[in-house]
Amino acid sequence: MKEITIDGVTYIPKVETDTSGMKYCIVRTYSAGVFAGYLESQIGQEVTLRNARRIWSWAGAATLSQLAASGTSKPGECKFPEPVERITLTQAIEIIECSPVAIKSIQEVKVWKA
Repeated sequence: MKEITIDGVTYIPKVETDTSGMKYCIVRTYSAGVFAGYLESQIGQEVTLRNARRIWSWAGAATLSQLAASGTSKPGECKFPEPVERITLTQAIEIIECSPVAIKSIQEVKVWKA
């Protein structure tokens, strides 16, 4: 679909990111927090994620490792804002690949808005 203009407002269709072949991971950084998304690239401590959500606060998993393995048992108590199409994190200190169950669980947490 092409962009269209109606009454002077240009509407640009959302670009769907092709994440096939990318692993879904939780990334903990030194100072920016925790994120979950599709690992596009890693060069040293620099990590780029696609369709990434900040894991601002979670419940229903004791650790990030458990969240990556089993997901959350308390999705209503989690605070995961809306995803961004791409983010580059410059100080990644932990990358944990998520299980299919955890991916579904994380992605199904309702978008948290302040």
